[in-house]
Amino acid sequence: MASQDLQHEPYVGESRRRVLETLQAADEPLGVGDVAGLVGLHPNTARFHLDALTESALAERTREERDVPGRPRWLYTAGPASIGTGRRSYQLLAQILSSYLTSHTPHPGRAALEAGEAWGHFLVERPRPFTKTDEDTATTTLVKTLDELGFAPERSDEVRDRKVLLHHCPFLEAAKENQEVVCAVHLGLMRGALGELNTSLTADRLDPLVTPSLCVTHLSGQAVPA
Repeated sequence: MASQDLQHEPYVGESRRRVLETLQAADEPLGVGDVAGLVGLHPNTARFHLDALTESALAERTREERDVPGRPRWLYTAGPASIGTGRRSYQLLAQILSSYLTSHTPHPGRAALEAGEAWGHFLVERPRPFTKTDEDTATTTLVKTLDELGFAPERSDEVRDRKVLLHHCPFLEAAKENQEVVCAVHLGLMRGALGELNTSLTADRLDPLVTPSLCVTHLSGQAVPA
């Protein structure tokens, strides 16, 4: 698939598009570290996108052949599938998992929040021990992470009300069917990411779909002078 075929597909996201284009341009299979370095992503984020592309058949992975001791790396190449197939698969998967969670757990929103928070810790780089991240840097890192995940975020630092505006939901169809679970996952992702950064800032609440294409995250931290 030519890279220009992705330009009108909103569910891929800019970072995932760049990961795929990097695979397409490569003369040989690439490892996670190779892709992270070429695209400018944290290795965990690069792995997240590579796994998603592999699940969609947009990428293929094989074990590295090596003659020296040690665990062989996964190597990735661009795959042959169309973007439409990947999009439909992920929408269905999100709907299956969210509906199962709702019907099989006594507190689905709480479980979804905890799951999202665990993944949020994984998706950002942990600072050095005993190091706190200031609120401005933490907000910048959070916005960058959300952008890499396809949320089209925009920060809004109003007096006494720091917010992140989310202009795109990667799982909008699933959220419309099961808002409690899907939005709790997204809030958990943000809380987990901020928790990993060791900052006084936290994601206080998420207002879902305040317009058909906008969700608003309210952040709280130390008091902001008027």
